[in-house]
Parts: sequence; C-alpha cells; structure tokens
Amino acid sequence: MTTDSKIFVGLRSTRKKITSHEKPVGPVCQWDGCQQAGSHRAPVGRDGEGFYLLFCPEHARTYNKGYNYASELSDPEVARYQREAASGSRRAHGVKVEHVSEAPLPSMKPSGSAKSLNARKGGKQHVTPTADPQQRKLRVLEAKAFETLGLSPDATAEDIRRRYKQRLKMHHPDANDGDRGAEDHLKASIEAHRILKLNGFC
Repeated sequence: MTTDSKIFVGLRSTRKKITSHEKPVGPVCQWDGCQQAGSHRAPVGRDGEGFYLLFCPEHARTYNKGYNYASELSDPEVARYQREAASGSRRAHGVKVEHVSEAPLPSMKPSGSAKSLNARKGGKQHVTPTADPQQRKLRVLEAKAFETLGLSPDATAEDIRRRYKQRLKMHHPDANDGDRGAEDHLKASIEAHRILKLNGFC
C-alpha cells in the first residue's frame, strides 16, 4: 500500500496531542513563586474568619504544619500569609464571618397557653427582680470557669480581670519558649473569662 494514495490524502489523526507544559485550569497556588493549581483551601485565622487561601497540595501541607489560629503563634512564614490575607494586601477567597459576642435578648412576646395568658391579664403580675450574678447559685460552667482561673466564686470583677491578665502572660507560648503544652492552659483561661464576662461577673 502506498502512502501517496488519493484515498488517504487529507486524513489527519483525531487524537489530541498531549502537552506536558499545560497551564493549570482554575486558580493558581497563592504561595510566592508557585505556578501549580491552587486546589486546597487553607483558613486565614483570627481577623479573617470566613476567608481562606488557595494552595497546591505541597504548600497546603507546609502551611498547615505551621498554622495557628492566632497569627502571633504561627510559624513566621505562615503568619505573614495570615496577616497579609487579613489586612487585604493578599487576595483571600470567601466571605467574612461576623461573630456576635453578646447573648441575644429574650423575646418580648408573651408565651404560654391561652389559659395562663388570660390568668396573667386578670391578676397582678409578679415581677421578679433580676438576681445579682454574684449572689445567685452558680451554674456548672460558671463554677468551672472560676476553678480554671483559680478564684473563689465571691471574687470581684477586678479580681477576675487581674487574674485573667496574669494567666495570659503566664501561659503565652512566648513566655514558655514556644511550649505547645501551655497552649491548652491559655485556651482554657480565655474560655473561662469569656463565660464569666457573658454572665455578668466582670
């Protein structure tokens, strides 16, 4: 069979040529100097809740190894990415999450059955004064919060604030040569202070 036959002239291979240097489709890895596909999300952290960065698998692993929620506690390189993304100097994806720290107000709409509502309307309504948080019986979480901070339940708001600041300085990783064991104590102290603050103790 000859290759110059009229039957085979003009026929071309339908196979797609595979090129080894194709550019990645989609977003590119946000690690400086990397041109791989950014297929893995990495959270920004504090001051950037809801935002994330896109990295290739290799740089996502590197980022996650040095990542901490607070950029001050992360590895220097990872902390730089967190700060730049939170400040807006590095592009971050996602939608910012706003946290509401205050407890929602109770509903003003009367609740209960029709019978109990009518009974309330007919008679005098007994209004109970709001109890002072220092005098009422402590709930389980409140008692645990006092125990975590090493305070007695009759401690004043100033005592709570002072002890909280002492605990922050004592258990901060910078004061413990980067010891990760102190991080659990730090988190527990922060959570205990948050509970006491939400419940009106400080």
